[in-house]
Amino acid sequence: MQLRSFAIAAVLAAASLVNGQRGCGTSISASQIKAAEAHFAANQVVPTESFAGLAPTVSVHFHVVTAGTTLAQGNVPDSQIQAQINVLNQDYASTGLNFVLANTSRITNAGWFNNVGPSNSQQTAMKNALRVGDARTLNVYTVGFKSSSTSGLLGYATFPSSYSGAPKDDGVVILFSSLPGGTTTNYNGGQTLTHEVGHWVGLYHTFQGGCSGVGDQVADTPPEASPASGCPVGRDTCSGGGVDPIHNYMDYSYDSCMTEFSAGQTTRLQSQIATYRGF
Repeated sequence: MQLRSFAIAAVLAAASLVNGQRGCGTSISASQIKAAEAHFAANQVVPTESFAGLAPTVSVHFHVVTAGTTLAQGNVPDSQIQAQINVLNQDYASTGLNFVLANTSRITNAGWFNNVGPSNSQQTAMKNALRVGDARTLNVYTVGFKSSSTSGLLGYATFPSSYSGAPKDDGVVILFSSLPGGTTTNYNGGQTLTHEVGHWVGLYHTFQGGCSGVGDQVADTPPEASPASGCPVGRDTCSGGGVDPIHNYMDYSYDSCMTEFSAGQTTRLQSQIATYRGF
């Protein structure tokens, strides 16, 4: 099977942590989705029975990028990293995935810590220097997002179908203070990484495409006109289809409000990583 890149690596979105709303820099255009979904439909691999038995293991490599030695400079302790792995396993328990911390590297580089952003030169240099493993390996980079262009960003990720064309770009970048016990109010329960890993395993935002079209490519997530903020129970921005999926990990709700992946999302992510990541 010929796999090629669809140039849907993460690019900087307008969303940021403004007025208390989640900011995810993972963005994909309608034309990119059309191309990616056509390729996925033509080459889709059915997941093996391992998802129903022994959970496939994702090896996680944490790259802690700091501006110095203090916590405020990004030097998160091992206890927070392990807590984050625990959160991933709790949040993905229904999907058949198991996350194991393989290694933690610590790098002092103020330029990367402050300035890394989607597709910029600082990010390219960081990933080229630090990324390890293959398509099955989850590389997580914690940074500060201190520059004017990335201030307020919580994280961003690449999609599975991007790997073959840009393997060094593959992975997730998150704000260090979004780890469990961090200092980013309402976004310090660890669900930022859960959300971004959702992209890494092939899921779109629940509000992708708004109220029209095929949205996030998952039938059992109700259409949503725009990202949710806070935890607006009963919010319904699209007529028909049910209330907005504000509790879904792929929305923009507070960490405390996020509690679920849908059955359809589980089916999709399993097939996405079977097709593009070799699980």
